[in-house]
Amino acid sequence: MTDRYAAAGVRLDTADEAKRRIAALVRTTRTSLALGEIGAFGGMVRVPSGYERPVLVLSTDGVGTKVLVAARAGIHDTVGEDLVNHCVNDVLVHGARPLTFLDYLATAELEPENVAAIVSGVARGCRAHDMILAGGETAQLPDLYQRGQYDLAGTIVGVVEESAALHGDLVRTGDVLIGYASNGLHTNGYTLARRIVFDRLRLDVQDPFPDAGRTVAQVLLDVHTSYFAAVAPVLPRLHALAHITGGGIPGNLVRVLPAGCEAVVDARAWSWPPLFRVLMRAGDVSLGEMRRVFNLGVGMIAVAARDDTEAVIAAAKRAGIVAWIIGEVRGGTLGVKFAER
Repeated sequence: MTDRYAAAGVRLDTADEAKRRIAALVRTTRTSLALGEIGAFGGMVRVPSGYERPVLVLSTDGVGTKVLVAARAGIHDTVGEDLVNHCVNDVLVHGARPLTFLDYLATAELEPENVAAIVSGVARGCRAHDMILAGGETAQLPDLYQRGQYDLAGTIVGVVEESAALHGDLVRTGDVLIGYASNGLHTNGYTLARRIVFDRLRLDVQDPFPDAGRTVAQVLLDVHTSYFAAVAPVLPRLHALAHITGGGIPGNLVRVLPAGCEAVVDARAWSWPPLFRVLMRAGDVSLGEMRRVFNLGVGMIAVAARDDTEAVIAAAKRAGIVAWIIGEVRGGTLGVKFAER
């Protein structure tokens, strides 16, 4: 008899094989905080000891159309790590330690090799942060996705002592802005970047990227940087953190400023990675739009007292992350300004 579900586009046999491989990867992230069985309807994780008033910090995000570059290049083991690192940074801005992660993968057909590669990146990112991959969901949706394409999203749970949580309320006039270097696009701006690279420049993933000495795939699939190791040692010194994602510096830094404060960013305090110059020139993109769409080489911004600046930059250096003073907080109308000198 014909398998009617398979005829409709959903193959349960390949889904079972994909889930078997996922379970093996999930097992590599288990720690002493993990409870329950792999493959259960829900994942269970203990709240770590040592907290008087533990607060859970939750965030959900995706990697956007970067997955289209991954699919085009046939490289699937990096976007999962992108997803984890992005989410780690999102809870880090509140001072939280990553605790557990859930991923969601939807595609036209669950191809076990590709699914295993994607989830291997998720598991790698989790292990790097001693974080449990507690579960997730894989969905075959042939009526929603074209064959070979997929969407990837995740939810993270972090934990922080209530008294140590960062909200931005500690920010004061005279505080210094410290920028942490990004290694490229991270996970934002890919809809515009893809159109410039593939449509205007007419490059493909195997072609050399201008001014880079690497291929298009290598440049566009650089893994989103995690700033946890650079920031965690100095969290008690920080007044605020801003993860520079969609919206760029102006759209994200303003989210951690209290009323009566404006951030003044010195636009010449760091050099843009060549990638952004190429996109601006080839795409005929205005400076204002570049600042709203891309991180322009700054993936995280810390706000700290001037006396703590040296310690913050030194901690970043020990973690292998370049950091610079890129501006200051002044009294004024809430917002972000760029000083061109």
